[in-house]
Amino acid sequence: MLRSVLANHSHASRTIASSSSKSIACLHTTAPVCVASEGRRQNRTARQRQQGSRKEIGVGQGRPHVVLGTRPGDEAKWTNCELAKIIITEAQVRAAPLPSLNLRDPVTPPQFANFGIGEKEKDLLFEVLPELSEEANTMVLGPSTNEGDTMSLQAMQEKYRSHVFSALVDLRNANADGIAFENRKRIIAAFSRPGKPNDSGLPEVQAAILTMRIRNVWDHLSKNRKDVIARRNLRQLVHQRAKILKYLKRIDRDRYDAVLGRLGLEAQSVEGELVV
Repeated sequence: MLRSVLANHSHASRTIASSSSKSIACLHTTAPVCVASEGRRQNRTARQRQQGSRKEIGVGQGRPHVVLGTRPGDEAKWTNCELAKIIITEAQVRAAPLPSLNLRDPVTPPQFANFGIGEKEKDLLFEVLPELSEEANTMVLGPSTNEGDTMSLQAMQEKYRSHVFSALVDLRNANADGIAFENRKRIIAAFSRPGKPNDSGLPEVQAAILTMRIRNVWDHLSKNRKDVIARRNLRQLVHQRAKILKYLKRIDRDRYDAVLGRLGLEAQSVEGELVV
């Protein structure tokens, strides 16, 4: 009799324990999930509110664009600055006239040359060297003329070579790195000191090169918004430019104010907290 009572009591206690453990397990598995999802929702709402407040501060107070450096509706400040007039864009390269391969046309160097070819190099390559090469061939092979034409065979060969060479060194054959190389060369020549040309370490030169790179990355991001690596590079370039300009402001305020106008930048776009 006692054994049967004890067996029934133990069976009932096991039943109650199993039911209570199931209820506790149910509460334990469902409650934290709800709390976690609610926490994520609150964090997301807080981040969106914080981002919205930052945008409202930038627009409400008329703060200039951190990347572009100009205020909304004042894009003419960039187009009229010295840097914008110096650098070459891909659209300008494509719009340049094509070099002619017709022997009846005069030899014209490309408007935008690749490989760092400047005006002095153009005169050497398209004026001096063809004449010297023609004279050397005439001395070796002797004078020769085509029937019904007063131009010598050597002169026609050199003219054809000059036409082909002009088409080869055209900047439209280069990629984005070739255009950037030409722009860096122009920036260094324009922003260096008069008594010390080609000074690539000057703060004004470095700020101008960084502004050109920032503009290029911004144009890329406007077409490829999901490029996370480019966005990170843009953030680094913007802060690097601000660091160089703050250094220039600390050592020489007049040079700082002058270079901001030459780069088409507002002072608020490189000072204070920069949110990119």
